[in-house]
Amino acid sequence: MATILFGSISTLADTSELQRQAFNDAFEAYGLDWEWSRDDYAGMLGSNGGAQRIEEYAASRGLDVDAAAVHAKKSQIFQERLGSSSISPRPGVVDVVEEAKRSGHGLGFVTTTSQGNIDALLAALQPHISAEMFDLIVNRDSVSSPKPNPEAYEFAIKTLGADRGDAVAIEDNVGGVSAARAAGIACIAFPNENTSGGDFSAADETVDSLDATRILGLSAPDSRS
Repeated sequence: MATILFGSISTLADTSELQRQAFNDAFEAYGLDWEWSRDDYAGMLGSNGGAQRIEEYAASRGLDVDAAAVHAKKSQIFQERLGSSSISPRPGVVDVVEEAKRSGHGLGFVTTTSQGNIDALLAALQPHISAEMFDLIVNRDSVSSPKPNPEAYEFAIKTLGADRGDAVAIEDNVGGVSAARAAGIACIAFPNENTSGGDFSAADETVDSLDATRILGLSAPDSRS
């Protein structure tokens, strides 16, 4: 089955700045005199996992913080911001989703974020995008290792009964691209506003707007032979 796999929240809607702001608000809530600038945050996005970023940043400053608690606060703030925002799908996303459904392609949302973040995002994107449009939604509880480990993609391919040779992943960060490629899946890099400076050379191509015909064509058998 030809399959399209959206790989992170910001492949559907660019929430990167909302997330950065939520981190900074969480730091303030916990009395931490940290403020991640856009340059700071962009430099951290080569790997996935917000709690790990907090833990590593604290260690670099010689501090011991409850990274899990701070990250939980960040997620709460982020979800609240999503609920009151006017975000919209990124260019071409709706066309890809609608064409995939019309053409009988499998459609997955393969993240390693929390289900709470996913629910908040999809609620904010209705009626354009909804959970019911996806054949599978992967969250951090679905797997034991986050990206760039390929486990999330391996899980998605197995669960969907898909052929990895007929699948295309869409990723917005370098770690996600690495995960898809390690799983043997073609990958379109679709950087967000804070990852656009990353090294996406491992991707099959890098775009700033999704073209449904091109992406569905890549997922067709023999298209990459």
